Amino acid sequence: MTTDRAIARWRLHAQHLTDPLDDAEQVVRSLLAVQAENPGQSAWAVAARTTAPRQDDLAAALADGRILRTHVLRPTWHYVHAEDARWLLDVTAPRILPLLRRQLERVEDRLDELDDRVAEALADAAAHPTRAEVGEALIARGLTLDGHELMILLARLELLGVVCSGAPRQVDETPGRAPEHTYALLADRAPQSRSLERDEALAELALRYLAGHGPATERDLAYWATLTLTDVRRGLAAAADRLDSFEHEGRTYWHAPGGPPATPAPDGHLLQVLDEMYRGYQDTRWALDAEGVVPRQRETAIGMALVDGQLVAAMKRGVDPTRVTFTLAPHRPLTEPELAAIRAAAGRYAQFLGLDAEVVTG
Repeated sequence: MTTDRAIARWRLHAQHLTDPLDDAEQVVRSLLAVQAENPGQSAWAVAARTTAPRQDDLAAALADGRILRTHVLRPTWHYVHAEDARWLLDVTAPRILPLLRRQLERVEDRLDELDDRVAEALADAAAHPTRAEVGEALIARGLTLDGHELMILLARLELLGVVCSGAPRQVDETPGRAPEHTYALLADRAPQSRSLERDEALAELALRYLAGHGPATERDLAYWATLTLTDVRRGLAAAADRLDSFEHEGRTYWHAPGGPPATPAPDGHLLQVLDEMYRGYQDTRWALDAEGVVPRQRETAIGMALVDGQLVAAMKRGVDPTRVTFTLAPHRPLTEPELAAIRAAAGRYAQFLGLDAEVVTG
C-alpha cells in the first residue's frame, strides 16, 4: 500500500540523496534544475547528492560553463546544465517575464537600449563582470539604474536567453563563503544548448522532472515550472507511454517506469528549505511530514533535518572559521537513532566545508 512516507522515501532515491551520483554535472542533469537562490547553501544541495562531496566539483562545472546559474522555471536562480538552458527558457520564461517587466516600469521606454548596452558591455568585457561592474558599464554609457532595477533587468535578460552566469569570482577564502556571481552572454557560454519545439519541450520537461523528482502530481510540476495545468497535461499526455502512475488519496502520482526502490536505511539529511526535496513540490510537499507534526506556517529561511525522508526538526546553520554548528528545533522528541543519523549528516556536511561539526538541540 502506498503511503506518504513511502512517497517521501521514493523521492529521496529519485533525487539521489540515497542513490548518489558521481559528480555535480550528473546531479544537475538528472534533476534538470536545482534551485540556487543562495549559492553557498545550494552548493551543498548539489554536493549532498554525490558519492564524494567536494567544493571544487560544482565550482569547476560553473567555471567552465557546463552548469549555469541563471533565472529559469520560477523568478529565481537555478542551476541548469548548459545543454538544457535554452529549451527550458523557451518553454517556461513567457509566464515569468511579465512579473519582472512590471518592476521595470520606470525605464520601460528605454528597455531596448538597456538590453543592447548590457549585451555590448558583456561582449566588450575582458573578464566576466559582476552585477556592480555591469552597472558601472551602463553608467559609462550614460544609463543609470538603481540596484533593484539592475537586478531585475539582468534577470529579465537571463529569461530572454541573452545573459547567463559567467565564471564565479572568488572574493576570499572564508569557510562557507560563496564566490561572487558574474554574467556572460548565453551564446558564448552555451553555444551547444538545445532548442526544442514546444510540444517536444513539454514532454521532455515532464519526463525529466518526474525522473528526478517523482512520484509527483501534475500540480507539483505546474508549480515547479510555472506552467499552466493545460501545458502540463499536454506534456504528460505526450510522455505517458514512457511514465508510470498510481492513485493515492485522490491524486494521480506520476513517476519514471518501475516500482519503488528498496527501503533504504533511515539516513539523515541536513538541507535548506530551498532544497528540491521541499521546493520541488507544492501540491504534495507534505509527504515530508506523514505524522502531521510540522506547523503549517509562513516559510522562513531555515533548514530541515530529515530522517528517513521525514522532516523531524527545523535546522539553523552557523559557520565560524573552524566549526559549523547545526542547531535543531525538533518538531517532536527525537530518538537516539534519529539523532545519530543527523550527527552523521552533520559530519558529511562539515567535511564538505572542511570544518568540524557540532549538533545542538534547542
